[in-house]
Amino acid sequence: MITVQKDRTTHTEAAAIMPFGGWEITPAGAGLDGDEVLFRFPAPDDPAPSTARLLTMAGGAALLGFVTLGVGARAFATVLGGAPFWYVPTLALFALLSLALTVGAFLSIHRAFLPWVLLVCATGPLAVGILIAATY
Repeated sequence: MITVQKDRTTHTEAAAIMPFGGWEITPAGAGLDGDEVLFRFPAPDDPAPSTARLLTMAGGAALLGFVTLGVGARAFATVLGGAPFWYVPTLALFALLSLALTVGAFLSIHRAFLPWVLLVCATGPLAVGILIAATY
């Protein structure tokens, strides 16, 4: 049986126009012209993150998700009872901001502290959503 190994590219064409220093499909050692890439999908030859790190991040993200689910249930009850026109879009904005920060944490899992900073920052918009949902 003959196997053929496909050559990997060092970066994608879209990397030059993407935010955050570009998206990269190869390990951090093959950077884009010296720019440090903060967010990237893991490459096949990247070392796997430790199980404890992955489980802790997943547990934190699940906790954020369950709290967001509670905020959504409270918001649904408020909408059924009559809510101001700005209520739903504002809650959706803060929920999506929290979700984007959580996704960024998982995309930066190979960095030392950035995933933890992003997960902690994701609690800020969620706290604002909790305050809005509890107030109305």
